[in-house]
Amino acid sequence: MEIAVIGLGYVGLPLSLQFARCGVRVLGLDIDPPKIEEINAGRSYIQHIPSEEIKKAVDEKIFSASTDFSRIQEVEAVIICVPTPLNKNREPDISYILKTGEAIAPHLHQGILIVLESTTYPGTTDEDLCQVLEKGSGLKAGVDFHLAFSPEREDPGNPNSKVAIIPKVVGGLTAKCQEKAVALYSKAIKTIVPVSSCRAAEATKLLENIFRSVNIALVNELKVVYSAMGIDIWEVINAAKTKPFGYMPFYPGPGLGGHCIPIDPFYLTWKAREYGKNTRFIELAGEINTSMPEYVVNRVTEALNTLKKSVNGSRILLIGLAYKPDVDDMRESPTYVLMDLLKGKGAEVAYYDPHIPVIKPTREHGHWTGTQSVQWNAATVGSYDAVVISTAHRSIQFSELAAWSSCIIDSRNAMAGISTRPGVVWKA
Repeated sequence: MEIAVIGLGYVGLPLSLQFARCGVRVLGLDIDPPKIEEINAGRSYIQHIPSEEIKKAVDEKIFSASTDFSRIQEVEAVIICVPTPLNKNREPDISYILKTGEAIAPHLHQGILIVLESTTYPGTTDEDLCQVLEKGSGLKAGVDFHLAFSPEREDPGNPNSKVAIIPKVVGGLTAKCQEKAVALYSKAIKTIVPVSSCRAAEATKLLENIFRSVNIALVNELKVVYSAMGIDIWEVINAAKTKPFGYMPFYPGPGLGGHCIPIDPFYLTWKAREYGKNTRFIELAGEINTSMPEYVVNRVTEALNTLKKSVNGSRILLIGLAYKPDVDDMRESPTYVLMDLLKGKGAEVAYYDPHIPVIKPTREHGHWTGTQSVQWNAATVGSYDAVVISTAHRSIQFSELAAWSSCIIDSRNAMAGISTRPGVVWKA
């Protein structure tokens, strides 16, 4: 069998490699020529994916990459893994999905299977994508070609997260579409979870991320409340999670990052309005989570005030640009927001991240493109008036930070258990 995976990023590349490991020939398609060159040369551009894995699959001629979408004619199935961001009005932007549909539609053939994996609102697959594919191909979905939705469940940086063993939810346009999609994923993934429709599968992904967004918002709100009471939220969470039933720990932070949790809930919020429904929990959670960078900046202000310094004119170092520990993924990272807020208040801002030596172009924070991570040494780190821990990578020696810095604002509880002088660490 030969398949095509469109979009060779944090979802598409590991999925391609998993199919290749299982003997399925994979054609990777992307509009970014440098990615194509790297793959065909056997090199990885994602930190947690070893180049050796790509080179092995390429050398065995079971994985190759191209920018030529007409090659869809060669394959039996197409899996679409493209971005689904929000626009400047925080409304769903499914243009990447629709443009992909337009690009492949002229090349569809009888019996081909199209599966969308990009997170989106219910109805995208069987309405929006279906319409584009039918219009461009002259074929009928569910009759001439098969259509399904199967949400991605990638967890970059988690060594226990393996594509092969994460259960795969699959929903088809018709029973036959479902059967074809289940057969496809069964070649590479151990457990398949069929659901009744594309919409049920789309809704499943949204529920997973809304659940996380709402619970993170809860502990973020409690962090602020408990701090005012002189109570350490981290101590409370650690005590609560000893309960063996009815509780699941979530942890506060400086805001939400990554491509999923800050974005996906608003896909349902937007779609719900079409049905005259409000999503108050989702919107309130969004308000709380997006307010957290302001709270951290306020704590920076308080900390500097005790040293008789103002934010304006201070040199401030952000630790961790990636949105989560131990990855090089900086999509939607709250560190960007912190950097913008602090710079807006007149601070001289820099960052340190061992996984991101230089900031690459992004959709919303292009003004930081080319900024380089500072060096990790006593002279450099100690030269800053304040250090803000935004992401706690395991490779960072926080004991060294304790020795080098006189003012640390810790939004990740990274300094817990590390001996410091009184008044040095401020929890945020």
